[in-house]
Amino acid sequence: MERKGIIGAGNWIVDNIKYIERWTGEGNLCTILGQEMATGGGPTNVLFDIAAMNCSIPLYAAGRIGSDALGAFLLDEIRKRGIDTSNIIMTDTPTSYTDVMSGNGKRSFFCFRGSNSEFDCADVEKIDFPAKWFYLGYLLLLDKLDSDDPEYGTRGARLLDMMQKKGYKTIVDFVSEAPEKFRKVVMAALPYIDALVINEVEAGNTFGLETCNPDGTANIEEIRKAANLFLDNGVKEYVIIHYRDGAFGIDSKRNECVTKSFDVDKIVGTNGAGDAFCAGVLYALHEEKSLEDMLRYGGASAIFNLRSASASGGAASLGEINAFLAEN
Repeated sequence: MERKGIIGAGNWIVDNIKYIERWTGEGNLCTILGQEMATGGGPTNVLFDIAAMNCSIPLYAAGRIGSDALGAFLLDEIRKRGIDTSNIIMTDTPTSYTDVMSGNGKRSFFCFRGSNSEFDCADVEKIDFPAKWFYLGYLLLLDKLDSDDPEYGTRGARLLDMMQKKGYKTIVDFVSEAPEKFRKVVMAALPYIDALVINEVEAGNTFGLETCNPDGTANIEEIRKAANLFLDNGVKEYVIIHYRDGAFGIDSKRNECVTKSFDVDKIVGTNGAGDAFCAGVLYALHEEKSLEDMLRYGGASAIFNLRSASASGGAASLGEINAFLAEN
């Protein structure tokens, strides 16, 4: 049977977004200009962005949500987009949420881990969807999966191996953490990842490389070195590293591609931009497009995201993305 579809698992979060007039130091007052409640988290953002494409790819959600008002809001938003919720587990632990401070194109996150912290291997053991790709995000923000495992190193690595044995290709994203903790969780997971999509800071943290220049631009040579090391340490098919000015991709045959970021006239917010990039990449992966197309779809998806303060409020249809790519 030909597989079709994407499973999104991991962090399901409600974002409480506060729009602030300026960034201020400790102990100083800052005015909140407005606020809104929106959805957030890796699988939430990625699946919602792909759902907005209207590209007829079946989408499936997996994870834990609290049996509370935030959980009801999140579950309703998932269902509105036609995403299968049969593997969403309702728990007595409160729904995870993040207070997002957004202003001047910058953001900071204050996260309550809640129900996400309990997500574990047993929660996906019975999954039998006819999907093609299994997305997991974010490692380093899933307490049970980040914990030690005597055989695999971490529970996250065990879960990814389980999903590969079920016939799914795996794609993984991380959050930035202390380099020591980051390296341990990442290295354990690499042999069970088909496609890795991360930013340059996370790539540098894994191998202790200076992937950023002093002026904030990307150090392409160090990024290239990191990408090859990811393949050397187990990633099976693709490593894609995105950064402010573009993206670097490499496949298992060591074919490389570098693209520049598209011009953007105004950045409303950067919340969810990395997930939007991942959504574009994942769409191209599912449709078996070229490495260059993966980077271009990722970049275009991110551009639309930057036009909204919420994590997936700027998500565009496939027609809009294709028109943008044709013009750029």
